Amino acid sequence: MRRPEARDQGQRHQDRGRRLLFLPTTGPRGWVAWEEPGDVHAIVYPCTGWLADPGARRPPAALARLIGPVRAEVLTLLAAPKSTTQLVALTGHGLGSVGGHLRVLLDAGLVRRRRSGRSVLYFRTPLGEALAAPR
Repeated sequence: MRRPEARDQGQRHQDRGRRLLFLPTTGPRGWVAWEEPGDVHAIVYPCTGWLADPGARRPPAALARLIGPVRAEVLTLLAAPKSTTQLVALTGHGLGSVGGHLRVLLDAGLVRRRRSGRSVLYFRTPLGEALAAPR
C-alpha cells in the first residue's frame, strides 16, 4: 500500500470545499453543470418512475367512473406501498383530501396499512389489486 505524500494531503485539503449535486429532471436527457470557480458541480439526469411518466399513474377510466377520479388515482398509485406524505406529493392533493380517500379505501377493504419505522405505509389488498388491475 502506498503512503500518501505531502502533495496528496494538500490536494485532499483543497477538495474539502467542493460539492457534487445529483439533480433528477423530467427532461429526456441529462447534462453536467458547474459553478465558477468550480467548487460546485452537478450531474443532472433523467428520472424514472411515477414522476417521469404522468400517464403511467392515470387510473383506468372505468375505475375512475366507479369510485371517483382522485380515489382511483390513489388506489392506482398504491401498486407499491406508500405513505400519506408520498401520496400527497404524487397527486398534488391536500393531506386532508388524500387522508379522506385512504379512509374510504380502508373501510371498503381495498387497502390496508402497516407501520414501517416512523411512517405508516398503505398498500392494496388482493381485492384492491383486482379492482385496480389494467384491463
